[in-house]
Amino acid sequence: MKNAFFVLLFVVLSSGNRENDHKVIRSFCYWKTNLYFQEEDDSLVNKLDVKHMYVRFFDVDYNPYSKEPLPVATIWDISFNKSNPEITPSIFITNEVVLKSDTKQLDSLAVRMAKRIEQIGKKMNDTKADIIASNIVYPKDYYKQKDYKPLNYDSVRSAESAKLKVAFKEILIDCDWTEKSQKNYFYLLKQIKSQLPSSKIAATIRLWQYKYASKAGIPPVDKGLLMCYNITKPDDLQTKNSIATSEELAQYITHGDYKLKLDIALPLYSWAVAFRGNQFKGILSDYDQLIKDTSKVKKTSDTKYVLQDDILVGQTYLRNGDEIRIEKISDSELDKMISIIKNKIQIDNQTKVTFFSFDKKYINDYGTENISNYYARF
Repeated sequence: MKNAFFVLLFVVLSSGNRENDHKVIRSFCYWKTNLYFQEEDDSLVNKLDVKHMYVRFFDVDYNPYSKEPLPVATIWDISFNKSNPEITPSIFITNEVVLKSDTKQLDSLAVRMAKRIEQIGKKMNDTKADIIASNIVYPKDYYKQKDYKPLNYDSVRSAESAKLKVAFKEILIDCDWTEKSQKNYFYLLKQIKSQLPSSKIAATIRLWQYKYASKAGIPPVDKGLLMCYNITKPDDLQTKNSIATSEELAQYITHGDYKLKLDIALPLYSWAVAFRGNQFKGILSDYDQLIKDTSKVKKTSDTKYVLQDDILVGQTYLRNGDEIRIEKISDSELDKMISIIKNKIQIDNQTKVTFFSFDKKYINDYGTENISNYYARF
């Protein structure tokens, strides 16, 4: 009996230790118009051990003049310098596109999207070839060889570019579809898959789509990316934090039986929301210097400030008396959010945990050690 007890105790302790044996795939979202990494960016990728990035390739919007969906805001300049994370092309599609387009237009859109993804991939490969060609290293005693020929930059670049094939393991489609647009959107996803058969297709899943899956439907894709932020609208004066709170997240992640394997996206950014009385005046991304200037603002609570003067912040004109609400997720809140997610959703070593977004300002603000700890918590 004693031996049996110790065996049982060992099994229980071992299973407890295995709970966090896995290491998630460390990921970031990159959502800018150009991607050109400097040494500091590469250093952050390496320091955080980031293996993957969702990179916004382009958006798709509905053109009211031609009455058709069109790709817009394409990213073209892409260079990772020394770091080399795996890239998932990400395409944002407005809900208007799938509401207003017919099946013929959606068929055409899928073809154009696949072609544009390939074009951007080719441009990425050309950039990689440029880096290889500009760092030509001659083998030892190369000049002494009988058939010695000097290596030409253009020939090396062409040879390297030819070696690199445009092959993305996964494509992410981002759309906040509704019950009304579900049929068209799911049709479009199937057409995209038929155009890109060698890639897995993933779709973003908003929290309401997760909680009310029976109404929203499950998209016909290989994987989902659960977006655990932007829970409420920022234009409400009474909102505590429109980016996210653990209390609100818990109200949406109420079950663990979603019919798709899920990756996780969490917020790693902050902003300030401006109001004039009850009227929403805009979102300020660059607010740090403003709230430090005590001659311009007066702090009224931990997260709120009142303007003491008229001032222009970016493109937003603010007046004396306007109120600013700072929205940022604290370390303790992120810990709570991670616990809520882990409690309901299966996490393993194939799960990508991604933070929005890759920006030196936000990463330095939170600190690389803290961010590493967030990943490790999964």
